[in-house]
Amino acid sequence: MGAFLTQNTAWTNVERALANLRAANLLSLEAIRRIPLPDLELLIRPSGYFRQKAQRLKSFVAFLDSQYAGSLDNLFAQPTIQLREQLLALNGIGPETADSILLYAANHPVFVVDAYTRRILDRHEILPQKTRYEEIRQLFERALLAVAKNKKKTGAQPKRESETPSTAHQPSPMSTAARSATTQVYNEMHGLIVGVGKHFCKKSKPACEACPLKSFLPPGPTQLERP
Repeated sequence: MGAFLTQNTAWTNVERALANLRAANLLSLEAIRRIPLPDLELLIRPSGYFRQKAQRLKSFVAFLDSQYAGSLDNLFAQPTIQLREQLLALNGIGPETADSILLYAANHPVFVVDAYTRRILDRHEILPQKTRYEEIRQLFERALLAVAKNKKKTGAQPKRESETPSTAHQPSPMSTAARSATTQVYNEMHGLIVGVGKHFCKKSKPACEACPLKSFLPPGPTQLERP
């Protein structure tokens, strides 16, 4: 639900919508399946574009029912490439939404590219903001492959919740799939990027002087001095 509701809005708005659903005991597939569309629209209104998002949630559950007998386990058990293609074929699901579902709900090894990622890459003169989504995703996946292989080789994966880095999201209770070393690395890296984007590499008034990535900025004026 978070992957759908966060489209074109801030997460704080999504939290309000999720709180409404939680208060109404509607944070489940069965609840989305049975609730009338107008009622769902009203509850998720804080997330913006609520009519579109309500219809997309309904469409996703209908797809799950018709293709996978209403089972997320059956859906998430599909090969990554096949599952990604199926998600992208659904109305209202673009690459970022599909990859968020794959990584955070299904525990598939797919890197998520968001606005923070594009901004950081552009300001560090690695890739322009308008670079194709797939090009950015593949760049990160290639670069992080060695890290993931090393984790797998050494077995350096968090075993308890208290050992999981704060940058990583906990495995979703919606998925029973195990989280691989590669998935863990993608999860942690995306979490780090979100942290830098929210607190330092802001859209306006970036805090370059305090940013942990300051030393990696290209030579020249800092972002604080750039137009």
